[in-house]
Amino acid sequence: MAKISKRSKAMLDGLDLKISYSIEDAVKILKERSKVKFDESIDVAIGLGVDPRHADQMIRGMISLPNGTGKSVRVAVFARGDNADNARAAGAEFVGAEDLMELIQKGEMNFDRCIATPDMMAVVGRLGKVLGPRGLMPNPKLGTVTQDVVAAIEAAKGGQVEYRVEKAGIIHVGVGKISFDQKAIAENVRTLVNAIVKARPSGIKGTYFKTMTLTSTMGPGLKIDTASALSN
Repeated sequence: MAKISKRSKAMLDGLDLKISYSIEDAVKILKERSKVKFDESIDVAIGLGVDPRHADQMIRGMISLPNGTGKSVRVAVFARGDNADNARAAGAEFVGAEDLMELIQKGEMNFDRCIATPDMMAVVGRLGKVLGPRGLMPNPKLGTVTQDVVAAIEAAKGGQVEYRVEKAGIIHVGVGKISFDQKAIAENVRTLVNAIVKARPSGIKGTYFKTMTLTSTMGPGLKIDTASALSN
């Protein structure tokens, strides 16, 4: 059995991982017990009563967190002409057409969001096997296939995150940094929860919102009281 490090032991000392906390209490605990020198990320894992193998139960969408994520987002944009110029001016790190496609085919994937104008989808479609598995394929339903590339870039860099249910029925999303104040993190979490609740498929029977855990990069995973999370 692996030994627990002194840091981990100190972090868990006196902490009951079997009980459920309110979002605010969980954030407070994670902040108080953070002892590392870097700015840890705060992540939430939400277990849903869905089967993602069925298309009508694939929960996926975009939500803008009111207090941002604290992370630097690198954006690639497929566009030509004025749209390409506007994308560069808006701060996109990679902008192009066939030339950008070739870079990606060669393994250049140093970006977190991929945006495309509608006329570029014939080019982008050739990258489906590369971008798709990484969740980077532009999608009109997510606002990443759009003529307004400036708005899409600003949203990506301003705290917009994607939520997407995984095979096990769990959604993982980063909701801030440990340096954020307690209220800001809690507000981000509740914004995400509300979006996922609204995305509930009409055909789902039984419990939809089943479990929720909040954790930091180096911290423990704390169970969140789902009734409390859903009541605000």
